[in-house]
Amino acid sequence: MNDNHPDLLYQRIRDILNAAQIGVSRAVNTTQVVSYWLIGREIVEQEQQGQQRAEYGENLLKDLSRRLTKDVGKGFSYANLKFIRQFYFAYPQLLGDQDKGYAVSSLSDAPFNLSKILQSNPNWQPGQLHPNLSWTHYRRLMRVDNLDARSFYEIEALKNNWSARELERQISSLLFERLAKSTDKAGLMQLATEGQIIQTPSDVFKDPVVIEFLGLPESPRIVESDLETALISNLQTFLLELGKGFAFVSRQERISLEGDHFYIDLVFYHTILKCYILIDLKVGKLNHGDLGQLQLYVNYYDLERCAPDDNPTLGLILCSDKNDAVVKYTLGPNQQTKIFASRYQLHLPTEAELQAELHREMAQLQDRQPPNLEV
Repeated sequence: MNDNHPDLLYQRIRDILNAAQIGVSRAVNTTQVVSYWLIGREIVEQEQQGQQRAEYGENLLKDLSRRLTKDVGKGFSYANLKFIRQFYFAYPQLLGDQDKGYAVSSLSDAPFNLSKILQSNPNWQPGQLHPNLSWTHYRRLMRVDNLDARSFYEIEALKNNWSARELERQISSLLFERLAKSTDKAGLMQLATEGQIIQTPSDVFKDPVVIEFLGLPESPRIVESDLETALISNLQTFLLELGKGFAFVSRQERISLEGDHFYIDLVFYHTILKCYILIDLKVGKLNHGDLGQLQLYVNYYDLERCAPDDNPTLGLILCSDKNDAVVKYTLGPNQQTKIFASRYQLHLPTEAELQAELHREMAQLQDRQPPNLEV
């Protein structure tokens, strides 16, 4: 097709307009964030200079809300002004230090410095303004009290281009706590400063896996096929829960061995680890037979399906319950680096539930050590 074809010209023009729309939207969002931060600072400074009583701040916000709503319009309710004030407290260094050129002294300065703020800042750190985080992002982030967790979510939201809704879901499912519950102090610091770094298979899999988005009831009547169909129907959200690097390949993939047929529930390829990941679904408690079946699938893939440059295949069983000792002694120390078992939860976990899970794992820490085979 000729490059001068009207369809190609139209597509190039659409691409230009789409890019311009994104740029304008980003500028509007960043201007809103900067303005709200400045308003929050003005309110806090006025409160500090005024009478040091709670009713003074409350009356100040109510008066501002009444006057701003009358003169400016919606968006300045008493509740929203409280959020704006809280925003300044939560992000005191949002615009950086003045000597670095990111501080804005007044609202009239904001348009002048906005072009600099919108530029990519190679020295960006959590807690500082980023043009890809909207006011909706920040409203959700500042409700995360744990500063390490908040930093983690900022980094991951930017690295993965999460929408505000996706960020909400990850925070509500306690992603940081699930990744951090079994890590050491150095690993926790890495999560807070660099986000999730995937270097080994154990960095990929979460336990538990939260699939509340399926809307399935906690019922013994659920069968594997129903769970699989629901996951495929909600594949985009399932990929978000699995984490970065997962690419869907197939479902119910058949393996034929001398007339016997086996079916792998879900097959993924991990673009970071450069390997296939086979997922088997188990409704009910995991047993040694389930692990042996997944070992069969993993071994088959390594021998028959992997390309020369693929890394060894990994397997994951998603089950509603498991016995860690059964997993340990069925797999042995070598296979535990290739095959994993995670519980799935059909509801969002509470912090108390995760704390109980952490205590359970710590109690079993000694049991996870390889057995002493000396005679």
